Amino acid sequence: MNKTIRRASVFALLLVLALLVRATWVQFHDSKALADDKHNRRKAIEQYANPLGDIIVGGEAVTGSARTKGGDLAYKRTYKNGALYAPVTGYSSQVYGATQLEGIYQDLLDGTDSRLRNPLDTLTGKRAEGGDVVTTIDPAVQKAGYKALGDTKGAAVALDPKSGEILGMVSTPSYDPSRISGSTDSAQWRELTSDKEKPMVNRAMRQPLPPGSTFKLVVAAAALEDGLYSSVDARTDSPNPYTLPGTATVLRNENASAPCENATIRTGLRYSCNNVFAKMAVDLGQDKVAAMAEKMGFNTDKLDVPVRAAKSVYPAGMDKAQTGLSGIGQFDVTATPLQMSMVSAAIANGGELVRPHMVSQITDADGNTLEKYGDGGSRRVMSESVAEGLRSAMRTVVEKGTGSNARIDGATVGGKTGTAQHGENNSKTPYAWFTSYAEGDDGREVAVAVMIESSSAARDEVSGNGLAAPIAKAMMKAALTR
Repeated sequence: MNKTIRRASVFALLLVLALLVRATWVQFHDSKALADDKHNRRKAIEQYANPLGDIIVGGEAVTGSARTKGGDLAYKRTYKNGALYAPVTGYSSQVYGATQLEGIYQDLLDGTDSRLRNPLDTLTGKRAEGGDVVTTIDPAVQKAGYKALGDTKGAAVALDPKSGEILGMVSTPSYDPSRISGSTDSAQWRELTSDKEKPMVNRAMRQPLPPGSTFKLVVAAAALEDGLYSSVDARTDSPNPYTLPGTATVLRNENASAPCENATIRTGLRYSCNNVFAKMAVDLGQDKVAAMAEKMGFNTDKLDVPVRAAKSVYPAGMDKAQTGLSGIGQFDVTATPLQMSMVSAAIANGGELVRPHMVSQITDADGNTLEKYGDGGSRRVMSESVAEGLRSAMRTVVEKGTGSNARIDGATVGGKTGTAQHGENNSKTPYAWFTSYAEGDDGREVAVAVMIESSSAARDEVSGNGLAAPIAKAMMKAALTR
């Protein structure tokens, strides 16, 4: 054979081998990455070739699938009462992906979860019908919160303290996920993502803000657990007015005539005495306050319910003046409504904090359970006696103090108001908070936290009792009578 031809033949053979190796590599090594690539059109075509499974609230689907007109994507996601349940469902978009429960359970909902396949499906590669996600959300509680929040910018969370079930998760302003579920909804997407009110942000668990005086419950729990004070009725060492250590800054109380000097924890919570809890935080030191806050969920990076919540923060590295401010929920302390509902839930449940969750089970298309979710575990964050003392003091807040708008006939209600400064030198409208628990005559319990970021109320009318407590009342009442 001619030497040149032989060399050319060997080179051609090497090229063929290289192509075979590359094809094999792509088929067996890169196939999953290519299949999962967000730019792979075939993935979207397959995902929306059939109706998706549903997200269930109160026994009924709040999602659906509609046949599209034209195009290569046969179905698109639809939502019932979309704005009401958007903080729970998230969205599933043919273009922009999926979030919240839609994103976490995407494989289950579109039928690609291996648990949905029978042996024959596995052999043939047939796609199974999508499964369903059954939530813990109570529609009556959800609707009560959404209606009560109205046109405010804010959020609310309702928990069952004993089980950790999330009964309601509301965020306003909201949006209808149906508006962005199709392949031609780019204008609606731009409108929603550029809206300065940020309707697509789930404020209930993704918007940590200063919790103000609601954080005084955490400081009180730390003081009682530490033994700094023996009970909620022991007098504290709390000068009034109180000057923050190392500064000339005098910390005053909203109600100048309130009996806050050396007040008990009960009285301090009733009148929301800043001097009591700022001094208490300084006396404890930031490490002891942090230890209690972290038991309750602060500084946790991975709080999944199963959607991941933003971290609520109790800061470190503070001086004594900053520690004092942290004791009244200011300085760099931040919390989500979910986090503050956990604080009330732990107190209501005798000091045991049950991990919150909003999915009870997942099923196949025929309703057979694939996986059932329990309470996710619990941990003791304070003794039963400390919890009982705080429950009693919170009842005083509602019955005789700043939380009167949360009273419910025929139920035992405890709560704590909060008004957190906003902006440099409190130049912007403050945030209004309320965290609470209620117990019915039948022993049923609920814990609720509400945060109002902004409303149409005049600045001097912004308060936890005026704005947030009525919303908590509506949700608690719905939970107790559901």
